[in-house]
Amino acid sequence: MTEAAALHTPGAPCWVSLIVHRLSATEDFYGRLFGWEFRPGPEELGPYVRALLHGKEVAGIGQLPPDRHLPIAWTTYLASKDADVTAEAIRSCGGTVAVGPLDAGQAGRLVIASDPCGAVFGVWQAREHLGTTLAGEPGTPVWNELLTRETSSVAKFYQAVFGFGTDAVVSADFDYQTLRLEGRAVAALHGVGHALPRDRGPHWMTYFEVADTDEAAARVTELGGQVLRPPREASGKRVATVADPEGAVFTVQQSSR
Repeated sequence: MTEAAALHTPGAPCWVSLIVHRLSATEDFYGRLFGWEFRPGPEELGPYVRALLHGKEVAGIGQLPPDRHLPIAWTTYLASKDADVTAEAIRSCGGTVAVGPLDAGQAGRLVIASDPCGAVFGVWQAREHLGTTLAGEPGTPVWNELLTRETSSVAKFYQAVFGFGTDAVVSADFDYQTLRLEGRAVAALHGVGHALPRDRGPHWMTYFEVADTDEAAARVTELGGQVLRPPREASGKRVATVADPEGAVFTVQQSSR
């Protein structure tokens, strides 16, 4: 288990959330895949549940109104001491604020925004709800990575808004920047050029820890999801890119033990 304080340094990913059409079916999928249980969360934006593992909150799932047809995707939230100040910084640095800042009951204050390349992310100012409070175990978010065309310009946006330091991999065929806060790697930017899916554009990818990547990928298919990129080795970890039955894409990762 990782200490909550370490998880929630301002700028660090602190929560992941998914908004879907069929909430109960989605609960069933993730419950059976990751062993999550659910309890109601704030419903200011509609029906919403928090996923728990060993009684600790790890993710959120909400339900879209029937007349809304938005892309179904996991959203990475970055921690902020002041969501209003962060929203202004996003605007002044070329990003777009789509929702908020607004209160989610007593839980906290949120913003939904996009960077200058169009990748959607959230901002979370914690009050009663700190965000993810369990890490490093199967079924928990373990990493967040922005997939974009190239990293050099968008890196300046995230550095300016959130104060990230970056470590860049300088290579003709690999465009990758690790984002650091207080010397700790917290997320990454990955430039994939023309390999970026045309139907998605730039987007944040959530990685979930699993005990066995191959078994998890097979289970996704059994539960009605899809395997988009089969299990493979990447940076000493075994990963697979998958989608749930409503098309929300995520990566499962088996870390070296």
